Amino acid sequence: MAEDEATAARARQQRQPPSWADIPRDLAVQVLRFLPAQVDRACFAAVCPQWRAAARNALLPAPLPLLALPDGAFYCLPYGKPFRFPRAGCAGYKTAACGRWLVFPHDDGCFLVDPFAGATVTLPALSRVRLRPPNAVASYVNVGIAGRNAHVSMFYPHATWMHIKTSDKMPINKLLLCSQNLVAAFIGSSLANAGRNSQILVCQPGASSWSVRAYDKCKLFEDMAFYRGKLYALAHDENLLVVNISQDPNTGDPQISQIGQVIKGDPTWSSVLITDDDDTSTTDKKKLYLVESCGVLLMVRRKVCCRVVGKTVVAGQNEFEVFKADLENSRWVNVTTLGVDQMVFLGRPCSKAVSASQYGMPNDQIFFLDDVMENNKEYSYEEETTSVSVYDMRSAKVSSPLPMAWKHEMISATWLFPWD
Repeated sequence: MAEDEATAARARQQRQPPSWADIPRDLAVQVLRFLPAQVDRACFAAVCPQWRAAARNALLPAPLPLLALPDGAFYCLPYGKPFRFPRAGCAGYKTAACGRWLVFPHDDGCFLVDPFAGATVTLPALSRVRLRPPNAVASYVNVGIAGRNAHVSMFYPHATWMHIKTSDKMPINKLLLCSQNLVAAFIGSSLANAGRNSQILVCQPGASSWSVRAYDKCKLFEDMAFYRGKLYALAHDENLLVVNISQDPNTGDPQISQIGQVIKGDPTWSSVLITDDDDTSTTDKKKLYLVESCGVLLMVRRKVCCRVVGKTVVAGQNEFEVFKADLENSRWVNVTTLGVDQMVFLGRPCSKAVSASQYGMPNDQIFFLDDVMENNKEYSYEEETTSVSVYDMRSAKVSSPLPMAWKHEMISATWLFPWD
């Protein structure tokens, strides 16, 4: 009797169609390799426990980066439809991101959130800054206004952290998680007379305060990069600075020991305002980015061609030039390629170079965001401008891989890189 039941069970199994869960593990991995988008891999893993295990254990190329919007929506190339992570806490980040981390500054601390794993890293609040020297004070000088019986208080001899820290709004313009023991950020100011001045702060995760050299001159920092174990900062004048880090002898926390110039920028580049007969002017605005590609530190110069109509600035065509840092000869060298098999995703909060062939995409492409902003002033845009564009270095043409993803005022969108 028992033998008859076993025979019947085997017969029923033979009649049942095979399940997708029964496909061999190596075949499942081959399917995954044809899914470069993170959202596709997540859907694959959600099918069943067997596929989830295959996705978790497979050695796969890095997925394509995601585009994160401040309202918690995400876009995944090449799809134009937004999605949201099932866990809460992805909305409301402020201007900064770092690799796979979104940055959330609050009064009681600054938090890095990984939306992929739900992990969190705690940093000090921006109000908790350890000065070097600890007794530093802001210095001013009264300057008379010509032709008027009045004086104005000016920075002396230049703007320092002590001057800009009194601003009510100090955005994190850039944050880098350099290592397990070092976080670097440059913090800006919204003070009208401080312009876009900013200063570099450092700390380690979990520390109670940041560290800053109180009397160092504030600069118009454009970007930072952690390259070959050293921290580099790029100023608006295209000067490349190396930021030397030491340890506080009392606490062991990181601190900046010295900032030195390693490359002097090109003084010939300038924004020229040309006025036409109809009171419409044209000018070029510059944005700079630092990104490592194939072991080389690159500076990407983005030129935004603008029209000035009355008081309105209309941002139009984008042009790009790429330079590599020749640190031995202290100079920028113009290059015509991003490196072997490389494409770059550019964003003010976060930029990265990745292999193009692993996604079946052409190399020497620059993906960039519609994030033109200068001196806290928003620009108008040409109607044909889209939220995300790609510049082909070979043809010098701009195209769009996505439809309009957000309104122009949402300028703090950022790339996220799940594998970092």
